[in-house]
Amino acid sequence: MNITSPRRRFASAAVAGIALTGLLSACGGSGSGDDAASKSGPVTLPFWGWANGQEAVVKAFNASHKDVQLKYTKVTDQLTMQKQLTNAVKAGNAPCLLQNTGEYVTSWVSQGALADITQYVESSKDKFNPGAWAVGQVQGKIYGVPTASAPAFTIYRTDLFKKYGLKAPKTWDEFIAAGKVLKKHDIKLTNYAGEDPSTLEVLAMQAGANWYSVDGDSWKVDFQDEGSLKAAKVIQEIIDNDLNSKLSFADYAAVQRNYDNGGTATRQISTWQMSGMVQNFTKSFGDWALAPWPTFQGEAAQTPAGTNQSGNLTLVSEQCKNKKQAAEAALWMSTDTGAVKTMASPETGSGVMPALADSESYVSDAISEKLLGKNYEPAKAIVTDSLGTVRTGWNFGPNWTAMFTEMQDEWAKVVSKEQKVTDLLAHMQEWTVNDLKQRGISVKG
Repeated sequence: MNITSPRRRFASAAVAGIALTGLLSACGGSGSGDDAASKSGPVTLPFWGWANGQEAVVKAFNASHKDVQLKYTKVTDQLTMQKQLTNAVKAGNAPCLLQNTGEYVTSWVSQGALADITQYVESSKDKFNPGAWAVGQVQGKIYGVPTASAPAFTIYRTDLFKKYGLKAPKTWDEFIAAGKVLKKHDIKLTNYAGEDPSTLEVLAMQAGANWYSVDGDSWKVDFQDEGSLKAAKVIQEIIDNDLNSKLSFADYAAVQRNYDNGGTATRQISTWQMSGMVQNFTKSFGDWALAPWPTFQGEAAQTPAGTNQSGNLTLVSEQCKNKKQAAEAALWMSTDTGAVKTMASPETGSGVMPALADSESYVSDAISEKLLGKNYEPAKAIVTDSLGTVRTGWNFGPNWTAMFTEMQDEWAKVVSKEQKVTDLLAHMQEWTVNDLKQRGISVKG
């Protein structure tokens, strides 16, 4: 499915508003930065990110602001960001602003790396949709400004489906059945990269799982609930029947060529992945169409809490000496009409749906007519409808970064058929509980 790679995902983190003791490790000090603007010239704010279009947004910001300037550094990708930020925090030279994704917020807050910017941005809450706004919060405090919503849907090759008498699958059972037909013609249904377990995460999310939840003053861990097992069953059937490609996003161009050449026929994605398709395809423009995210048999439509790989937050670091200006710059990048349109377009930006309250009005900007051809107009309704079926109530735990790294190793064994998905879930249950205990975090599970 590869709904996230090579960048990572977005979800509505229910940790927003939790005001409980013992849920996070002790945070660092409050810092000693001076928020006053420099008297010798404009304040310069280092900004790290990886999303396409950010350089153009920074240029526009600098042209329209005299007292504050952004100094942009492009990081390779989301995983590289975590490594470089770790080193920068230790060295005491973290950037003022940084792009990141929702699953990392709680972990970075627990390490004292992020600034509480509530006082600077809270008054702008109504400009954003509630789900996106919640992502930057931990225990009722705001640490980041959202940059994207992430409607989720299926994109598929209409020419291949028509050739072999297939219709866009409405359920996961129909999805698998289509894959078995395509297999007879040496076409894979989907792609599971061995380094990317987000496939399991998003299906578990859709099925109602809660790997992390709050129980009193403790975190509760459950990787083996009903939702997780439902997701595991779908994935296992796809793997057992060899319906999936196994292409690594380490060679991103090769993955895109495979889709362009018709080697793999579907993806479950959000708007931002379209930019990679537009920028790398040469043969299949106009052959793609959108369909709703498949449902579990007999259940109402529900999509995962989103998938933002091009970055769903702009965070302010605790080490920043100009937190107020940084927070205001983050707000500008997420609300300025020109900046939002730049980032929404698959051609000029990352194809991200804005996090704004009126994000539906940007659907036309966030999907590619070049990619979809005659299927462009129908696609608008698919994207708009998916915004109304987003799952809420998903938590990212305080050790999510370490947990996901461990799960990557286990997922690789699943893709290579060395173990079952249920084996992975059992391992992650034990590993996550033990890891939280070792961190001194109260946990049940």
